[in-house]
Amino acid sequence: MEINRKKSFSPGLYVTATPIGNLGDITVRALELLSTADLIACEDKRVSAKLLSHYDIKTPLIAYHDHNARSVMPTLIAKLNDDQVVALISDAGTPLISDPGYKLINECQQQNIAVTSLPGASALLCALTNAGMPTDHFQFCGFLPPKTTARKKELEKSSKLGTTLIYYESPKRLLGALSDMRDVFGNREVAVCRELTKLYEEVTKDNIENVIAHYEKKPSIKGEIVIVVGPSKEERDLVNELDDALLKALEKLSVREAVAAVTYMTGRKRKEVYKRALEIAGNG
Repeated sequence: MEINRKKSFSPGLYVTATPIGNLGDITVRALELLSTADLIACEDKRVSAKLLSHYDIKTPLIAYHDHNARSVMPTLIAKLNDDQVVALISDAGTPLISDPGYKLINECQQQNIAVTSLPGASALLCALTNAGMPTDHFQFCGFLPPKTTARKKELEKSSKLGTTLIYYESPKRLLGALSDMRDVFGNREVAVCRELTKLYEEVTKDNIENVIAHYEKKPSIKGEIVIVVGPSKEERDLVNELDDALLKALEKLSVREAVAAVTYMTGRKRKEVYKRALEIAGNG
């Protein structure tokens, strides 16, 4: 792969995706940016240095993370206002997904500093496409609280959704999280995606009880983990019923008329029916 190390990028902040494990999962455009930027803002210099060294990139690094954001942000903004090119990367995957980088983006927008995203690897999308769960509706829920009481409270918020749910979790808390999911969700289908894109990549898919039994037999659990939970069958059936009713109504009626008719027929909230009607009409 040939990298253009002289390519010129316009001044601004570039939100740049990096690999989640396999160093080959990075775009040519991202490598060109990282090679030619004035500065790279990263979570952990030691982690990012491995990627940069692999591609012989010598651009200066500055640590920018949740604990130092308040003190480092003025430095980044000053460089951006000085028409420099700054790349924002995370330890792995797409920045701002389960990290506080949005504060920097918001500040740039407030100061009319150009912000551009360079898309690429994302653990949640990689897990979703590997899991074999419905992908037309899904909700990313980030990391769950570490304690059972708070975790169950958080799970309850999503328990009635007719969507696929995606969570990040640590190996040490995997069995606890799965146990709480079983208590709150019932014995739903689940896929535990571990070490995605890496040598020991593993996707374990079954009902929650069987997946718990699978991991209880292991002497240890290691690696980055994404848990994908299938939607409630009851809610999924209701969603399918709503879609069928809207599709039939939209064949003969306007969106407004179809929403009124289906809301009356199904007893569901008009706001919910209207939102789904717009999605279906837009897809058509």
